[in-house]
Formats: sequence, C-alpha cells, structure tokens
Amino acid sequence: MTGQIWFLPRSLQLTSFQAYKLRVTHLHQLKQHSILVSVGEDEEGINPVVKVWNLDKRDGGTPLCTRIFPAIPGNKPTVVSCITVHENLNFMAIGFTDGSVVLIKGDITRDRHSKTMILQEGNYPVTGMAFRQSGKTTHLFVVTTENVRSYDLTQKDYPYTDLDNHGCGLRCSTLSDPSQDLQFVVASNECIYLYQPDERGPCFAFEGQKMIVHWYRGYLVVVSKDRSDFAGRASDVNAPDKQTLTIYDLGNKLIAFSCPVTDVVDVLVEWGSLYVLKQDGHLQALHEKDTQTKLEMLFKKNLFVMAISLAKSQHLDSDGLSEIFRQYGDHLYGKGDHDGAIQQYIRTIGKLEPSYVIRKFLDAQRIHNLTAYLQALHLQSLANADHTTLLLNCYTKLKDSAHLEEFIKASEGEVHFDVEIAIKVLRQAGYHSHALYLAEKHAHHEWYLKIQLEDIKNFHEALRYIGRLPFPQAESNMKCYGKTLMLHVPNETTQLLNNLCTSCPTQTEGSKCNPEEFIPIFANNPCELKKFLEHMTRVQSDSPQGVYDTLLELRLQNWAHEKDLQMKKQLQDDAISLLKSGRFKNVFDKALVLCQMHNFQNGVLYLYEQGKLFQQIMHYHMQNDQYQEVIEACERYGEQESCLWEQALSYFARKEDDCKEHIATVLGHIESRNLMPPLLVVQTLAHNSTATLSVIREYLISKMQKLSQKTEEDERTVRQYREDTARIRREIQELRTSPKIFQKTKCSICSSGLELPSVHFLCSHSFHQHCFDSYADTESECPTCLPENRKVLDMIRAQEEKKDLYEHFQHRLKCSSDGFNVIADYFGRGVFNKLTLITDTPAGKTVTPKDAGLQRDLLINTKRYS
Repeated sequence: MTGQIWFLPRSLQLTSFQAYKLRVTHLHQLKQHSILVSVGEDEEGINPVVKVWNLDKRDGGTPLCTRIFPAIPGNKPTVVSCITVHENLNFMAIGFTDGSVVLIKGDITRDRHSKTMILQEGNYPVTGMAFRQSGKTTHLFVVTTENVRSYDLTQKDYPYTDLDNHGCGLRCSTLSDPSQDLQFVVASNECIYLYQPDERGPCFAFEGQKMIVHWYRGYLVVVSKDRSDFAGRASDVNAPDKQTLTIYDLGNKLIAFSCPVTDVVDVLVEWGSLYVLKQDGHLQALHEKDTQTKLEMLFKKNLFVMAISLAKSQHLDSDGLSEIFRQYGDHLYGKGDHDGAIQQYIRTIGKLEPSYVIRKFLDAQRIHNLTAYLQALHLQSLANADHTTLLLNCYTKLKDSAHLEEFIKASEGEVHFDVEIAIKVLRQAGYHSHALYLAEKHAHHEWYLKIQLEDIKNFHEALRYIGRLPFPQAESNMKCYGKTLMLHVPNETTQLLNNLCTSCPTQTEGSKCNPEEFIPIFANNPCELKKFLEHMTRVQSDSPQGVYDTLLELRLQNWAHEKDLQMKKQLQDDAISLLKSGRFKNVFDKALVLCQMHNFQNGVLYLYEQGKLFQQIMHYHMQNDQYQEVIEACERYGEQESCLWEQALSYFARKEDDCKEHIATVLGHIESRNLMPPLLVVQTLAHNSTATLSVIREYLISKMQKLSQKTEEDERTVRQYREDTARIRREIQELRTSPKIFQKTKCSICSSGLELPSVHFLCSHSFHQHCFDSYADTESECPTCLPENRKVLDMIRAQEEKKDLYEHFQHRLKCSSDGFNVIADYFGRGVFNKLTLITDTPAGKTVTPKDAGLQRDLLINTKRYS
C-alpha cells in the first residue's frame, strides 16, 4: 500500500523497490519470461497506471521499466479489477469494475508495437480472465459476477460466445492445465464449473462460499468458508475467519487434501510446493507426497479403483499399474468375486506370469473365468502352445461349440494362437470340422489331409483338396499320401497324377512333376500304373527313362502271363513297338535284361540286331537248334561280319544230325567270298562223323579249278615278266655300247615342234627347255616316265622290306618258346593289319612266293597255338 513491490526468494531474504508513488493494486508475473506487469497509482484519484518491468535488466538498482500506460477504458475513469497477460507477450487484458475489458495486442513491452482496444463494455464487474492457446487459436475467457464469456482472438472483430449466465467473485476463477484440457474453472458458491471455449463442461458440487481458487499440478485448490460460519459472523465480530483449504483431484474424483485454516490472504504456487499466506504473517508450506506413498495409503483402505485412477494420472509405468491390478485381483479373489478378479488379472497380461492366474482358477474349478483369461491372453498374442491347448480343452470340456467356433474364426487378419497346436487339440477332442477349418484356412495342408484320410476317411475330398493346392504343395502331398489315395480311389488318383505331370491347372508355367517319382505309388495297382505310364508316353514324349523302362516291364509281364493267343499277339506287338520307339538306346542292357527275364524272344533278337550283336543272334539260334534261322542270320549280317559263315560251318560240323544241305549252303557262301582256305574247311568238317567227302566234293572241285586257273595266270605273268626283263636288258646293253640318235621333232609335253634349246632323254622323250623346267620335278628324270618308274621302285622297296620282315619274323618264331606271344606281338604292332589269305589275291597284283609262305605259316601257327 506504499507503492513498493517486494521480492521473496527461496532464501526468504526480502527486497523491494519503489514502483508507484501511492500504491500497487495488481501484479502478474509471466511464467516463461522475466517480465512483471503491475497496476498501481501514482496520484490521487481513479487513475490506474500499467507498468511493464524487465526483471533481468536494471535501471539504477531497480528493474527496468520498459513501458508505462494508463489503464482506463477510453476517457472513463474506473477501477481495475483484474489483469492477465499471454505468455507469448502479444496479448494483455485488463478488466474493470464497470464491466469493461481492454485488450492490448502486439508487443506488450513496447508502446509503438502494440494496439489498445476496448474488447467489451458491461454493467457487472470483471472478476477474472485467462488466455487459452490451442494450436494457432487463441481464446480469452472473461468472467464477471453475472456471466462467463469467451472471445476468439484469432478471428476478425473478435467474436465471442456466452458460456453461462452466472459468474463468480474475485480470485475465484483459474485455467486448468493440459490434463484437464485447459478448461476455464469458475467457482461459485454452489458448484465449480469447467468451460471450453465454445461450451460448458462438467461441474462439481463443492459446498461452501468460495474465497480463492488456484490450479496446481492437476489439482484444484479451493479456499472456502462454511455458510453457517459465514452467517454467524455478526454475533462475534472479533472471532477468527474459519476457512477450509481443500485440494481436489478432479481427474481421479477424490479429495487429495483438506484442512481447516484461518485468515488466509492467498495461496501461492512456487518452488514446486503450495504456500498458504495468512494474515498473522505465517507462511505454511504444503508438500505433495510421492506416488508410492499415496498408493500405499489407498491400498491399506482397499481403495484399489481410486489407486488405479491415481496411478494413471501420475503416469505410472506399466509395471507399476500391473502390480496394482494384481493386488486388486487378489483382493477380489479373496472376497470370492471371481468374475471381478479375472477382469483385473486380464489387465496384468504382459507383465504378470500367466501361470500365477491359471493355477488359481484351475484349483477353484472356475473354468468360465479361466476361459475368459485365456481368451484375453490370445488376443494379445502372448499365449504359448500350452495356453492354446488349455483354452481349447476348456471349450471342449464345456461343450461350448459356439465360443469355440468364434475363437478360431475371429482372427481374420491376425492369428493369436499356435494354429498347429489348436489343430492337434481339436483333432484329439473329436472336433474334426473345426480342425479342418483351421487347417484349410491357415494352409496346414498336411494336417488337413491327415484328418480327412485318417479320421474322416473322406478320400474324395482329400483328393479334391490336393488338386486345388499350388503346384509344390500338391506334388509333396501326393508323394506323401498317394499310396493311400491309390488304394481307395485309384481312378481319380491316377487322373490327378496325369494332370500334375502334364497340365495341372494350379501349377506355375514350366513346372511339371517328375512322373518317375510317382511310380512307387502304384505298387499294388498295376492296371492304373499302366494307364498312367501310357498316358505319359502319349502326351509327353520326353518323359523320363524310368517311365519307359517300367512300361516295358509291365507289358512284358502281361505278355508272359497272357493265355489268350490273340491278346498275347497284341501285347507282343505293343512291346515291340515300345522297343522301336528309340528310347532304349542309352539303356540297351536294361531293356535286354528285361526281355531275357521274360523270355521275350522277339525283343531279344530285335535288341541284338539294334546293338549289332550279330554273333549273339547266331548264338541264340544255335542254342535253340534253329538251323534255317542260322543260315538266314548269316545271309542277313554276313556282309557286316564275315566270320558268321565260319561260325556257321563250325556249328553244323559239330552237329551229328544230317546237315548236309545246310553245310552245302554255307560252303557255297564261303567259296564265293573266299572266306576260308580249303585246308581249314576240311579240318573243320572232319569233326562231323556224318559229313562225307560228297558234302565238300563240289567245293573242292571248284577250289581246285580256281587254283589251276590261278596257276596258269601266274605262269603267263612270269613268262611276260621274263620277256620284259630280257628286252630291257637288251635295251640297256644297246645304250651302253651304241650311240643314241634323237629324232623326235615334237615336244612330249606341248606336242609343238621342237626348237632349241631342247632336252632329250634316253627313253626317247624330248622337251622344250621351258616346258621341261615347268613340269619336271628333278633335272635327272623324265617327267613322262617318272610316275611309272616310281611305281616300280616302290614295289621293289616293298619287296625288300617284306623280305627283311619275313626273315626276322621266322627267326623269332623259331627261337621263342611261346610262338603265340610272338604272333600276338606282331599283331599288336600292326604288322598284319592288311594281311590277306593266301587265296585272296588283290586284283592286278601277283602274290610272291615269300608273301604266300608268310601267310601260310601265319595261318598254320595261329591254328597251332590257338
């Protein structure tokens, strides 16, 4: 009242400065800035002045006053009733006892950056104001003794909304914190009202005449006076003013603190505590208990609902809340309220070990409550396999098919349980339809098929299901369950396998099953196997080799066991047709073994022929004494393998039957092709006791005639060679003793007339010099005679080499103790690669006596050591 402003720090050391000449009426300290706004008087009369102080700056030891302006609405003098400042320093509102409100917009610390206007005029004193900032929207709440109003300061002309038609006294309004959504609190004698900018919110009926209202950390602090005391003051004027300080927790709907007080001047919020200033000069401090202490107090009174609400408002962590829920659940469980207890235990899921709850309700035989807890556990995806098993067993024990179905079908987007465990439990309990639903929905194909095949025995449905699966799953499941399906639905199973291996609708492009892998499925169904294999060979010619091998074996088995001759002939043709398909070239031995195992003669012979095993064909006919077939085989394959005729002769020679006709046929071919020497033929036939000289009479006569003709030809050739030799010798003699006259007039190369220079040879050939140079290989040989001369020289050289080879071979053969090794050595070195029989004379070439001797000795020695 002396115009001073006092500062009371935490050390309680008072300081002050002179702010006004007369008195200070109002102060407003901003929370986020060191700015103090004051209203006071510097002169007598109604002339309030507003001053803005910067507490961080000094002016001669006092805070710096940055702005001074009169606080009157227009030119009408009136008393200031309240003042408030926005924390952004852009708004200031001054309320007056005549109901006027002045708004200062702009920088409130400077005159030239702000604008002052009258926001409202009225008839009732303004008792309280508060700014509310929500995003970019700013509102100003104004309360008088008769009404409550809010202004929208972000819109043009500042429109307002009348919120209520009753008000409050001075210091009986405040603004809540964000925990109560920044609501404007107005305390009347009957109730306490909360307001939003556009409507009235909840109200609370707190008795007593309200003297002071403050908001502190989510609490509403109210100083009130009892009405009875208020009415009785007239009887005792000197009695102290009895009041009650009450701290309300509106969020949790509880009274946090209450105590009687006397002569309260004001309630201050500073340094993290509440301070109550009394008229007798005492300053009482109220310190809030910590959350745990509060909770313990509530626990002792079993006020668990209130404890939960308090913990949430104090933002207690989930572990702390879970412990409260557990204690509350234990309390209810002890009272026998199992339904209420399970609801609290459900709220502990994720923190409290589920077995703690499960054991309680298992022992109490409260299956319904246990089911509810397990359901909640699954909904939060915290259930393990044991929990799923227990829940499903609860359903089945209660025979609650409706809830069971709801449980397994509820999770369309997300599964809250182990599907495989659920399928096992449902299957074991006999709920096959539910198990099938889960298996199909969650693509547990193996379980679906197990239930269909092993439990329900619905083979057609299982087969249909496999047919709708994607290709990889369809393939793997057919391998697993194919034998069972083939046993019960063979035709349909075979058809599905046909599709999987060729054109399955569910398979991806380019994917086909390997039909060879499905052959074991048909172990007991040979007819279906045959159909399957024939289908594969018909529509897919590049099927694996195992398909063709198995199909051949099936056809041979059917052929071997068939009694009907006509059907047997058809099966034989089918088997031969399969052999001729060309698919057994790389597995020739396997096909041959199959034919031999089933004694399939035509197949064996065909494979022998394809493999060029002509001697095996001969051997086969010989084993079966098929004389005519032996002759036919020689005629068919003798050109490719001439030794067949020799084998045939040896075969017939060993037979004691009358084989003269066949021997004569063989000898005819041997004689026409000159395949054997006559002596060897005679030696071969000597083994047959039934063969007489008449059998080979024609053969020997023919051979002798040919030898006689050959001898005559050789003698004529010898005479010709002798005459030529004598003539050549005479020519040589003449060349040596007589002059040679060259009378050629034409060139032997170009046939043109000879001109000098020319070249002449003793062979009587003459050439132009340039023609000779162009065609001659050497200067010493005649180009015309050179080719023939070289042939003669080559023959002479070859005879010399053969002479040396023959003599060396004879020497080694005589000196060696193992003549066969010597002959084998010469064969290995390729000496006899072009060896021909003595009777096989190349056309146009005479066999020398030494060549014939070498061949004869080789033949005899080979026979001797073989």
